[in-house]
Formats: sequence, C-alpha cells, structure tokens
Amino acid sequence: MKRIELHIEELVLYGFAPADRHHIGDAAQRELTRLLTEQGMPASLIQRGEIARLDSGAFQMAQGSKAEAIGDQVAQAVYRGLSR
Repeated sequence: MKRIELHIEELVLYGFAPADRHHIGDAAQRELTRLLTEQGMPASLIQRGEIARLDSGAFQMAQGSKAEAIGDQVAQAVYRGLSR
C-alpha cells in the first residue's frame, strides 16, 4: 500500500461562520481521505508531485447547511481541482 501525504497549508472559505471552521476542516479531511482512497490519486498530481497553489473554484450551499455537508463539498471541489 502506497502512503499519500497531502498538506493543505491554508484553506480560504468565504461566507461561513468562523466558529464552524474546525468542523468544516475535519469533515473536508475525512471526505478527501475517502475520495483519495476510493478513487485514487489524480494523474495530474502524480505527474507534478507538488502544487504550490490550487484554485478549486466555487460551489453553492443551501442556507443553514451543516458543517459536515460543507466540508464534503470543500473536499470534492479540492479533489476536482487536483484532477484537472
């Protein structure tokens, strides 16, 4: 089994309560781990090895969404960004 180490130094999110930041981050970490485990490492990341900056774009969330759902969307956006 190959070990993957992914370090996200800074994650910038606008429009969310500051108090939710740790819950969102934890949920994003769990979902990104799941995506990498189930779908594998994106080919673009394997080829480049390191990405200095990644813009994963925007996503829409319903008003009042839970931190878990927000974290899932963040992780999915990051994974899509890595797959470009």
